[in-house]
Amino acid sequence: MFDFAHPQYLYLLLLVPAFGLLYIAARAARRAKLRRFGRPSVVARLMPDASGYTPTVKIILCLIALTSIIIMLARPRAGVQEKSETSAGIEVMIAFDISNSMLASSTDRPDGVSRLDRAKLLLEKLVDKLDNDKVGLVIFAGQSKMQLPLTSDFYSAKMYLNELNPNLISYQGTDISGAVKMAMNGFSPAEDMHKAIILITDAEDHEGAALDAAKLAAENGIQVNVIGLGTAQGALLPGITDSEGKPVITALNEELAGQIAKAGDGIYVNGASPTALSDLSEQLDKLQKSEFSTVNYSAGAEQFPSFACFAFLFLIIDIFVVERKISWLRGVNFFTRESGK
Repeated sequence: MFDFAHPQYLYLLLLVPAFGLLYIAARAARRAKLRRFGRPSVVARLMPDASGYTPTVKIILCLIALTSIIIMLARPRAGVQEKSETSAGIEVMIAFDISNSMLASSTDRPDGVSRLDRAKLLLEKLVDKLDNDKVGLVIFAGQSKMQLPLTSDFYSAKMYLNELNPNLISYQGTDISGAVKMAMNGFSPAEDMHKAIILITDAEDHEGAALDAAKLAAENGIQVNVIGLGTAQGALLPGITDSEGKPVITALNEELAGQIAKAGDGIYVNGASPTALSDLSEQLDKLQKSEFSTVNYSAGAEQFPSFACFAFLFLIIDIFVVERKISWLRGVNFFTRESGK
């Protein structure tokens, strides 16, 4: 198969016949001017070194070189093939809490890194470790939303993670049960594929039923792991007050987070722990990798070097072809015979 990386440059090939026509017009104008001085046969004898053939040879060489250069710019490629590769991995759905409480500090210090930013950092590093796995993203607060279906495009996954903020969901609260169920629905139907949910939250569950959802996931062969953000002491929720105008304090419900992980046959890790990422990676590595097929398209071999060589060769030849007659062809007439012979 033969194709071009930049086929739009092939329109420049219209210059080749255009230059050819200009050359023909120029030669015709030259002959018309010479006729003003006398008969062409007589005028030709007055210019013994002028060749009637080499200018045509030179323009042909230049046009071939120009054609090669244009094709080279279009980057011709040959041998493009479709091939199937088999990879092994697991499916991971991330359920990310973006409720307003995630804007609070992740430490006991009021000016500490927010839970949201710490979660983004942790998950970005985790995605880098997933290798051949597939990852999807569910965001939730008072309701849930599928933000990114399962994909092996980790660049897109990290891009979506970096853009997360509470404004993406207008209905606030923390409905962990709904998020787990939506994550379960985001997996592929393949029964032999091992699956895991990573729930990242401060576990302030306002709706309840989180444990039931985690148990349901485990019964369907889906592991539920939990990353807890915040501290038990709690932190002020910036810019938000209760009905009495008092500042709102939000704390990590570590007990509930641990219970959700236990019900989902997973592990609980505290996001502030220096071993949180390694502990979670080790847990995911325990899941057996399942094989799945992906189709890749291999780029064809670049052919522009060949056309570059053609262009260079014909330009070099053009340099050595002079417009005056070649000495050993001076007595040769290719198109007419002298009278009397």
